[in-house]
Amino acid sequence: MIKVSIIGASGYGGGELARLLVGHPEVEIVHLTAESKAGEAMADLYPNLRGFTSSITEAADAAQIAKDSDMVFLALPTGKAMQLAPAIVPHARLIDLGADFRFKDPQVYEQWYKSPHASPELLADAAYGLTEFKRGEVRRAQIVGNPGCYPTAALLATLPLLQSGKVRTNGVIVDAKSGVSGAGRGLSMGTHFSEVNENVKPYNVAGHRHTPEIEQEMSALLGREMPVTFTPHLVPMTRGILVTAYLSVAGSVTTEEATSILSEAYTGEPFVRVLADVLPQTKATSGSNFCDVAVRVDAHSGSLIAMAALDNLVKGASGQAVQNMNVMMGLPEDLGLWTPGLYP
Repeated sequence: MIKVSIIGASGYGGGELARLLVGHPEVEIVHLTAESKAGEAMADLYPNLRGFTSSITEAADAAQIAKDSDMVFLALPTGKAMQLAPAIVPHARLIDLGADFRFKDPQVYEQWYKSPHASPELLADAAYGLTEFKRGEVRRAQIVGNPGCYPTAALLATLPLLQSGKVRTNGVIVDAKSGVSGAGRGLSMGTHFSEVNENVKPYNVAGHRHTPEIEQEMSALLGREMPVTFTPHLVPMTRGILVTAYLSVAGSVTTEEATSILSEAYTGEPFVRVLADVLPQTKATSGSNFCDVAVRVDAHSGSLIAMAALDNLVKGASGQAVQNMNVMMGLPEDLGLWTPGLYP
């Protein structure tokens, strides 16, 4: 059995990790930490876990947790993981659900997160955990920076199309909508029910911190700088992300040909479903580790529209983290994750 700990188990990411891991056949959970909720039963913090775990949350002693664990998940606010990682990586492998280990260049992190990176020496050996494109790096890594929810959807929708040469690599526009759980479990005025209900609004326009993450991976794939226009929106639902990306066609390509590009790229991938006759919708992926992708070509405008839907807490966070753990530990990639979502 793989001994696993979650640092930051009281937030939505940590709670979703616990939900997935209590049913994983090769995992034993040894520590669940929650600084502000230490000493509380996990099943009281997340009543869906009643009968599945009797664990009591504790304060985090990173060094001791690492010694007791084979794998440590960090589900913490940005800036915390890079402080704890040096005590963990000598003893255990680490998957960070935050942004601290997503960037190779510490200057990019500092520019967008307004703080110097506390462990820049660890960045070179950290893998970006977009499993479908980084599987080899993830398998070998001691640290994995789990991708953000928006970048996961945007990259899975667009990378094969950009790589194909059938679309232009300039002027990429990513329009995205997310449910409120993406903002985390903490209280804020902008996520109160009365503020969100019957309301749709853009936020962090021309400055969202997931922009450089999308650009980094597109640039790495194509070998040149890839500026992207990314605009997120908050919609009144709990879970889900829908991305619609707009690219300009280079030459001639049909919807059928573009769909074939996606189908070939994701042949054998357990968690990316390429749709042909229907379009992605968030409800079809809710509660699951699947990402549904589709594409349409608008011949009139010379545009290609790539779409993706996923659950921001599962494939966009904790499910992808478990998928990466499976790869790192040499387990079947879909172990503990092969289950349909909830519908309706």
